[in-house]
Amino acid sequence: MKLFRQSVSRRDFIRAGSGTLAAITLAGKSGLLSGCAKSPGSRIPIGVQLYSVRRECEKDFEKTLAEVAEIGYEGVEFAGYFGRTAEQLKKLLEDNGLKCCGTHTGLDTLLGDELQKTIEFNKVIGNPNLIVPWLPEERRKTRQDWLDLAKLFNEIAEKAAPQGMRIGYHNHDFETKPVEGEEPWDILFGATGKNVIMQVDTGNMMMGGGDPVKYLKKYPGRSITIHLKEYSKTNPKAILGEGDVDWKQVLNLCSTTGGTEWYIIEEEKDVYPPLECIAMCLKNLKAML
Repeated sequence: MKLFRQSVSRRDFIRAGSGTLAAITLAGKSGLLSGCAKSPGSRIPIGVQLYSVRRECEKDFEKTLAEVAEIGYEGVEFAGYFGRTAEQLKKLLEDNGLKCCGTHTGLDTLLGDELQKTIEFNKVIGNPNLIVPWLPEERRKTRQDWLDLAKLFNEIAEKAAPQGMRIGYHNHDFETKPVEGEEPWDILFGATGKNVIMQVDTGNMMMGGGDPVKYLKKYPGRSITIHLKEYSKTNPKAILGEGDVDWKQVLNLCSTTGGTEWYIIEEEKDVYPPLECIAMCLKNLKAML
């Protein structure tokens, strides 16, 4: 679903870059990846969802990662790999002093035999957070559909946990619109275990009429990663810090009860040139911390 006007959909972006999974070799496997867990009260590092600079990635992936690092980001969340192998991505991250704070990976890459391939790929790039960014409509029509999804997420999480991996789900605008009298977000996270990451996207959630503060309070410890995105009823050009998101409460909850290990900025309205825009968002976020 397109929340903002754009030429490349998130699903197409992920699909374009995910072909390397089938070709991965296990030669680079080096045990469980190092953790990113933060102790209570410690500073939460800041990453960026590369979908924010999707066109730049398509044009020159290596240069874009270098520019992201130069802006001051500490990590990146992938939404596609642009034909690069896991070993190539690992080297790019190391060369630029970046960590992988997550990957947006389609649900189909976490099912059956594909799950182990996905886990091995993410081990190489040092990522423990496998986030499903989208669900096809046929999987989410009824309350029972969402309960079935919760069961599936729990099963995948149970298989991934012994290998140091966590699964999660990222919202769009439909998860807070009631289905049979209950919000899908509540159905899903009320029925999943604590090792299933609740990746709130603040802007998407507010666009759908939801309240990110409500869910950060209701499900403590579940927001291992969070997408920080602005929303404004009156200003379509608002970037992070310029709209209606209650950033004071959001950031306080993340740093106290949310269990948050990474802030991940995402900005996809293309109001400004993308690299310039994510630099502005980072500056605004740091001013609020």
